[in-house]
Amino acid sequence: MIEKLIAFSLRNRFLVLLFSSAIFVWGVYAIRTNKIDAIPDLSENQVIVFTEWMGRSPQLIEDQITYPLVTNLQGMPQVKYVRASSMFGMSFIYVIFEDETDIYWARSRVLERLNSLGNALPDGVVPTMGPDGTGVGHILWYTLDAPGMDLGEQRAIQDWYVKFALQNVKGVSEIASFGGFQKQYQISIDPNKLSYYKLSLPDVMRSVNSNNNESGGRKFEMSDIGYIIKTTGYLKSIEEIENLAIKTQNSIPVRIRDVARVEMSGESRLGIFDYNGEGEAVGGIAVLRYGENADEVIDRLKEKMKEVSKGLPAGVKFNIVYDRGELIEESISSIKTTLIEEMIVVSLIVLVFLLHWRSAISIIIQIPITIAASFILLNAFDISSNIMSLTGIALAIGVIVDNGIIMAENAYKHLAMRQAELNAASRGGSNV
Repeated sequence: MIEKLIAFSLRNRFLVLLFSSAIFVWGVYAIRTNKIDAIPDLSENQVIVFTEWMGRSPQLIEDQITYPLVTNLQGMPQVKYVRASSMFGMSFIYVIFEDETDIYWARSRVLERLNSLGNALPDGVVPTMGPDGTGVGHILWYTLDAPGMDLGEQRAIQDWYVKFALQNVKGVSEIASFGGFQKQYQISIDPNKLSYYKLSLPDVMRSVNSNNNESGGRKFEMSDIGYIIKTTGYLKSIEEIENLAIKTQNSIPVRIRDVARVEMSGESRLGIFDYNGEGEAVGGIAVLRYGENADEVIDRLKEKMKEVSKGLPAGVKFNIVYDRGELIEESISSIKTTLIEEMIVVSLIVLVFLLHWRSAISIIIQIPITIAASFILLNAFDISSNIMSLTGIALAIGVIVDNGIIMAENAYKHLAMRQAELNAASRGGSNV
């Protein structure tokens, strides 16, 4: 088989050169389109289900949320196993699928199971799926540099302006906010006053809920003009909440302010984000979507940040804390330099030791063609250019050259033997 292939190649040199050129051009295109990252993504193919039920103990979360969800999510096709974790007020379910499973097919299967839960969970508890990102998807961390602005205002800017703008960047799965205070109205009830007015916590909750909504009316026409009737009842200030009536006793309304204190405060936190020991900071984490090119997405994020900066309050700017783009550039640059140096050194060694420029060129040409062809396979198997894949290519250069040298030496040996036979035959004929 090999002899026939060699014979065919020798008889059709133009076709071999044309095929090699096509492979090289295709490989160059593959290099330009190959995904670039600093580290390979070795994370499992998983879908995360997050459920929040604040104020409940881990044991209650385990019994009423985690256990029903785990039993419901088991038995799906292509699922390897299901992991779970319960903590104060939160439940995490990790559904691990087979490696070859399409992630969006897996997410749709999980969503189908969640929709079939029915009344298995407590009222008001709704499980949600995590972002379609990998375990190594944190590609960029940033904070807001806002001197003189309180943490609540910074978090409001992050949650209601910056986050929504950056989430529209192609390839970004989620912008996860961290730090600061999430503003909220808090009603601190005095139990003694509540008992004095013969009220209960559900009474206070019912009053707030019923007065914090909108209701629609009907549409009617008058003088050829259509009017839409609606009532606006959303609470907009502390005073409005304080003046809500809970019930009426002896024709006198008992209001929220009579039994509780209303104030604007921040949601309870389990930790803080400190930046370089300089104090708390507010920012976000950009999570890469499955199958995206990390280097391109980071560039898009930075361009979007320049655009978003124009709408920030005076004195507020972005401060990039972690940028994988710098790690990617340094890693790829280092590997590229190594590859080029290896190619130059190997070429010089081949020229010096073979002392035959035609044989040396045939061996040297194999290096760029083989490297270019390897990127075709990387794209075919959806493998990014990272430290591990490029290092493997660099290590393989020695094997490529060794094969070329062996073939050249073997060809030279057979040619020398054939030439010796021809010389012996010619000398024999002359003697006759």
